[in-house]
Amino acid sequence: MPRRFARRLRAPRSLGAKLVLILTIVGMAGAIGITVLLAAVITPSFDALEARAVRANVERTHAALADAAAAVETATRDQGDRAHGDAAMRTGGADRKPVPRDPGIDGVAYVDRDGTIRNVRWRGADGAGAAALRTAITRTDLARIVGQGHSGHVFARLGEQVAALGVAPLRGREDRGAARGFVVMARLVTGQALSDQLHLAARIDRTARGDERVVMDHGRLDIAVPIRGADGRTIAAARFAMPREAMLLGRRMLSFAVAGSTLLLLLLLLVLRRVIARLVLQPLRRVERHMEQVRASGVITRFDDAARRDEFGSLGRSLDAMLAQLEGLREQVEAQGFALGRSESAVAVMHNVRNALTPISTILGQGIAQPPPIDRATVARALAELGEADCSAERRARLAAFAVAAFAAEAEARETMRGELRIGREAMTHVLDIIGQQQRQAHERPPLEACDLGEIVARNAAIARYADSASIAFSFPAGHYPVCANRVILSQVIGNLLGNAAEAIAATGRGSGSIGVTIHTAGGQVVCRIRDDGEGFAAATGAMLFQRGFSTRAHKSGGYGLHWSANAMIAMDGTLRLDSEGSGRGAIATLALPVVQLIA
Repeated sequence: MPRRFARRLRAPRSLGAKLVLILTIVGMAGAIGITVLLAAVITPSFDALEARAVRANVERTHAALADAAAAVETATRDQGDRAHGDAAMRTGGADRKPVPRDPGIDGVAYVDRDGTIRNVRWRGADGAGAAALRTAITRTDLARIVGQGHSGHVFARLGEQVAALGVAPLRGREDRGAARGFVVMARLVTGQALSDQLHLAARIDRTARGDERVVMDHGRLDIAVPIRGADGRTIAAARFAMPREAMLLGRRMLSFAVAGSTLLLLLLLLVLRRVIARLVLQPLRRVERHMEQVRASGVITRFDDAARRDEFGSLGRSLDAMLAQLEGLREQVEAQGFALGRSESAVAVMHNVRNALTPISTILGQGIAQPPPIDRATVARALAELGEADCSAERRARLAAFAVAAFAAEAEARETMRGELRIGREAMTHVLDIIGQQQRQAHERPPLEACDLGEIVARNAAIARYADSASIAFSFPAGHYPVCANRVILSQVIGNLLGNAAEAIAATGRGSGSIGVTIHTAGGQVVCRIRDDGEGFAAATGAMLFQRGFSTRAHKSGGYGLHWSANAMIAMDGTLRLDSEGSGRGAIATLALPVVQLIA
């Protein structure tokens, strides 16, 4: 089945193969169209879902960072309001006391209004953390962060860590609310804290720079949310990866939708192909089988499906009507066959007689038109002057030489005319042979005998040499080529072919041409080729040359020469073929006859 389908696609000649090819193209175009449509609808939707998910996670990250900063800012403001400023400022230098008990606070520092750091505390008495907090405070403008409000916050790098710093003014009781300095609290921002809030595996990338970034990597999205410092520059980034679930779900849904629609389309096309094969192709095959049966048997029978009420039933009824008409025409043809055969035989004989009489007409025309070689009045005056007594000896000698030359020319012209008359007599004998042979063999197979094909070609050479329509150069081999044929019929065929070649040369309008004959033996047959340089014929015309009544001459209503010649060659167990390389390139007539082995 796949091989047959592949053969139909490679050579879509039948109606079924064309329908299969059309359905295949339609199916492929439909599958491609459905795929493009689904991709245009599904893919952007899930891309939008993925973008919203990314935006939501980024906003949650910003919210988590803002919550951490707000928490440390609130704790810092509370600490600044309730702290005893004098005591906090007097406790300096040692950095020994632990950090306050506020949860989530990793470090605290008290700073004078002039920027002097009075006291720094770090959770767990970590000296490195306290030093990093001191360094960050010295690089930060605390007054600008607080501004006109009660507190402020900022993100800063504490060594290798990132922290949210809360800043609030420190007020003392004796200053009646006047700010003695600032209190700074630090809360480390860690990946674990962000992971707990985002429910995603997050980490702090301290090497990150620039703005927010979303990178696709192996089916997941790597998102970097920048953490900016007091100067607005990115000091770190909160990185987390989220799986591309929306994208994967969209691709899976697109694959399922395309596969399902394609499968449904293939099933529909298969069903449609089955229906077309059952309702269209099978009735057409029944019509074809019926026509082949009628052609093979020759018996005209009724079509079985003519009783159907659909289009094929109408086709069957039309076919039956056509076959009935064909049967009536066949009877008429058979009734007219006998009369047509008799008239065809007569026309063929007259055609061959015309070819044989052409040399006689040409010879007689040339003889009548040819002037005498010497004017008879001039010869008579010369002879009369020779009889005069007063003619001088020199004059007499010249007149005598003239008379001798005149008689010689007259004798030569007479011999030439005698030769041409001899050729005319042979042509007339050929005509009489044609008529007599036709009378003897009108209703029987021609008797075959050993005859010389070369001699027959030489006898019919006058048809080409004495053609009145053009000057033709004729060449043929001088040899003996024995064949088994009927001498008279073969002579008629050769004469017919030479006459047709002469007409083809005259039709070119050149006024001259050439005909060449070659004969050789091959495979137990003698093959004769007659080549002319006449008008030739096209390949489409060559297939109709042997049809009864067909002629390439516009002034003729029908031709029987080639049709009769082909049948005559078949009757003599030979063949006749006409070939041409195209219009204006001449033609070749090829005859093949069985060879005869002559025994000495």
